[in-house]
Amino acid sequence: MSKMPPAPRSRVNRRDFLRAATAAAVAPMIVPRHVVARSQTTPPSDRITLASIGVGRMGGGHVRGFLKMPDVRYLAICDVRQETLQKAKAAVDQQYGDSSCGAYTDFRDVLARPDIDAVVIAPGERWHPLIGIEAARRGKHMYCEKPLSVTLAEGLALREAVQKYGVVFQWGTQQRSSQNYRLTAELVRNGYIGDVKTVMIGSAGGGTPKPEPPETLKDPPPGFDYDRWLGPSPYVPYSDVRVSLTWLFIRDYGLGCLGGAWGIHDLDAAQFFLDTDDTTPVEIEGRARYYEDIRDVPYSWTVEQKYANGATVIHMDLVTAKRRAKQFELGGMASLVTGSKGWIWVSRQGVRTEPESLATTVIGPNEKRVLLSDDHKQNFLDAVRKRAQPISPITAAVHAETMCQQSDIAMQLQRKLRWDPKAERFVNDEQANRMLSRAIRAPWSYTI
Repeated sequence: MSKMPPAPRSRVNRRDFLRAATAAAVAPMIVPRHVVARSQTTPPSDRITLASIGVGRMGGGHVRGFLKMPDVRYLAICDVRQETLQKAKAAVDQQYGDSSCGAYTDFRDVLARPDIDAVVIAPGERWHPLIGIEAARRGKHMYCEKPLSVTLAEGLALREAVQKYGVVFQWGTQQRSSQNYRLTAELVRNGYIGDVKTVMIGSAGGGTPKPEPPETLKDPPPGFDYDRWLGPSPYVPYSDVRVSLTWLFIRDYGLGCLGGAWGIHDLDAAQFFLDTDDTTPVEIEGRARYYEDIRDVPYSWTVEQKYANGATVIHMDLVTAKRRAKQFELGGMASLVTGSKGWIWVSRQGVRTEPESLATTVIGPNEKRVLLSDDHKQNFLDAVRKRAQPISPITAAVHAETMCQQSDIAMQLQRKLRWDPKAERFVNDEQANRMLSRAIRAPWSYTI
């Protein structure tokens, strides 16, 4: 990344205090709901000042969500599309009744502002590590959308920056802030289904895909900075197909339903259930069927990832999952956790269990509990204020992303791979290890 001048120094004030959350200070803590509830009349001097970088498909929803929160004041919006940028700015201006919200096309101009406490990072994942590293360097706390990165090496660089500069990092895997998923985690961790054997995941995908239309190459439309949209990824000529949601299924930008288009949510949930945020599976094996047009990622797959203790995550597209276990007929993308004494099916729509009584279990005060969070965004704001660990911290993000990258590489190589969780590399397989990183376009770099 091209170097930026150091942020201006100023006397210690509230914002400096917020930025001073050091890695040592960011420790897990459970805060009762009544303590962290914010007043509907939060004084302006006590609001967290916020900026959003990337305000399209996912980022626009974040702007609308944070705008409703009384303890936030939006100061800036950033996007590479003028139409999207101005629409988001107008929403902020309408909310506050003025026109003071800044509008930017270069994220570095946003991060250089000393009056911004935190940023929401929500462009495509090819940008997440670059923006996140610069945000950390500038002392900005961040709410970063999933997935974490295009390759594991980029995610590791972001983790290093977050830990080095001591900022609060919340990952956008909001299922951790769902009662369904928290209950499942607590049931599993307290042994209600016995020893866990498998976590089956039914992601989006599967079936016979419809082909994408051929690319028609042309100049980018006015008001769209296509070169910045590509960012660190290889240069290719512009086409409308490439910059539509099809980009999610092009390896230079994402891994399709295996990763950011859904799978990363439930891989993260599996880690959450098993209380394995500090590690990853050690054996990976999978098979896949791939798109054969502009898209080049799997549309149908089965991956088995085994932990050192023998528990196994079986990640499948939903069509395959329905053939594998009848519980997936209950509907939608979901996870099925099976133990020696029962099972739990969980999705955003609900929880089913065997035995049925598990679904209404009340976890006791002396049992294992997960961090209480009913609102992912509010959990982030509370973590910034309290200098606390949020429910989806950077360590969890890196290890769930690791599982996604392990899966993709094993399927490409079509062989079983072994993984060293401490070294964060494949064991005795340099071909696989080379696939953990990629060359990126100048002038960008992941220098911390």
